[in-house]
Amino acid sequence: MSKGEELIRRREAVVCPGVGRLSTMTAASAEGAIITDVDGRAFIDFAGGIGVMNVGHSDEAVVAAIREQAGRLQHACIHVATYEGYVALCEELVRLFPHDDRPGQTKAMLVNTGAEAVENAIKIARQATGRPAVICFTGAFHGRTLLCSTLTSKVTYKTGCGPFVPEIYRLPYPSAQPGERISEDDLVRRELVRLREAFINTISPASVAAIIIEPVQGEGGFHVLPKAYARGLRAICDEHGIMLIFDEVQTGFARTGRWAAYEHLGVLPDLSPWAKSMGGGMPISCVIGKASVMDRVIPGTVGGTYGGNPVSCAAALATIRRMEELDLNARAQRIGQVIRERFEAIAARVPDVTSVRGLGAMMAMELHERGDPSRPASETVKRVITACRENGLLIISAGQASNVIRILSPLVITDEQLARGLDILENAVVSATGSARVSVGQEA
Repeated sequence: MSKGEELIRRREAVVCPGVGRLSTMTAASAEGAIITDVDGRAFIDFAGGIGVMNVGHSDEAVVAAIREQAGRLQHACIHVATYEGYVALCEELVRLFPHDDRPGQTKAMLVNTGAEAVENAIKIARQATGRPAVICFTGAFHGRTLLCSTLTSKVTYKTGCGPFVPEIYRLPYPSAQPGERISEDDLVRRELVRLREAFINTISPASVAAIIIEPVQGEGGFHVLPKAYARGLRAICDEHGIMLIFDEVQTGFARTGRWAAYEHLGVLPDLSPWAKSMGGGMPISCVIGKASVMDRVIPGTVGGTYGGNPVSCAAALATIRRMEELDLNARAQRIGQVIRERFEAIAARVPDVTSVRGLGAMMAMELHERGDPSRPASETVKRVITACRENGLLIISAGQASNVIRILSPLVITDEQLARGLDILENAVVSATGSARVSVGQEA
C-alpha cells in the first residue's frame, strides 16, 4: 500500500464522509504552481485549492510574514483588543476596493471564510434596510452554512439540510442556456424584465434587503455577468433602495485580471464579500461596503472570535504586497489569453466542447455528449479529471451537472508549466471524447 493509499484509508476511518473528497489526491508540500503528494509525485496545480492560491504556494514573503507574526501575537480577538494588523488590512482593502466614488466613504470588517463573509453581508444589508428578503440566482454558490446553503443553487450541496432560511427568492442567472441562440442584448432585456415581473408576482421590492450575485459564477460554471445586466441591476436597486451585493469570494484578488471582477462591469456594489486568495492560503475573509451602509450596523451583531486573526492579517497584507510587486493582474490577463486560445482550438476539433467562457485567468469549457445540449457530459469530465491526475495535472470540475472543466491555477505559474498542463488536459479531453490524440510535451 502506498503512503497516499494509507492516508486515504486513515481519512475514511475518522473523517466525516460529509466532508466531500473529489479524488484520491494527497498533498505533502507545494511551491509556486506545483503540488507534491505524500509519495513524492509532482503535479501541476490547475485547482489552486479552489481559487485560493493566486499568489502561489509557499511564497517566501507570505511565509516570512506568517512566521514573524506567529512569534509576536497569535490572537487577541478584535472585540477585546484592537491590534495593528486588523486596522492595516482594512485600510488596504478600502484602498483597493472603494465602494463609493467619494474618498473615505468605504469601510470593511474581517471574518474567516467566504461563507462567513456572505452571511455577514446579508446581515448588514438587512440591518441597513430593515427588510427581510434576499434575491439570489440559479447556479449560485455562496457557501455551506445554513443561510449560504439556502442561497446556493446546486442541490447536492444541501441535500437533507433543510428546512432552509426563509425569505430567499431565486431567479435565473442572466446567461444563455445550452443550445439557446440569443443575443446578449436580448438576453439582458429578457432577464431584467423577469426581475421586474418578480416584484409583481413573487416579492414586493419594498421587502427586498439585497440582491446577491457573482460577477463570474464559480461552482455554477464560470458564466460571466453581462455588463448591461449589471448596470440594469444597479439602477433597479437604486430605484427601490435595495442593497446590491457582488460576491467576489472566488473572483477577487487578480483572478480575472483586475483586483475586483466588478471593475470589468463598471458598476460599484453596496456590499461585497471576499475570501479565498485574500490570505495567501491562510483562512481570512472580509465584507467591504459603503460607509453609509456599514455605519448602520448595530455594534456586536457582526464579527466573531477569530475574525481578522493577527497571523491571517499578516499573511493577507503580505499577499497583497506580493500581488502588486508581481503585477498579477497583468499576469492573469496573459494566462487567460493563453487558456482561451487553447480551449477554443480544442472546441474547434472536439464536438463535445460546446462552450468556452470566463474572464481573465478564470477560464472554463463546458462539455455535452456529441454536442447535444440535453446531454451534459458529466461522466466524460470525470474521466478527463482522472486522466489528468494520472499524468501529473490536478484539475477540478464545475457546473450544475459537473460537466464544466475550470482552471484556477496559481497566477505565478510559469509559461512552461501552463503549456505542459494544457497539453495534458487537451490529451485527456481528446481521448475521453474519442477524438484523435495529440502529443504531450516534456514533463514539468
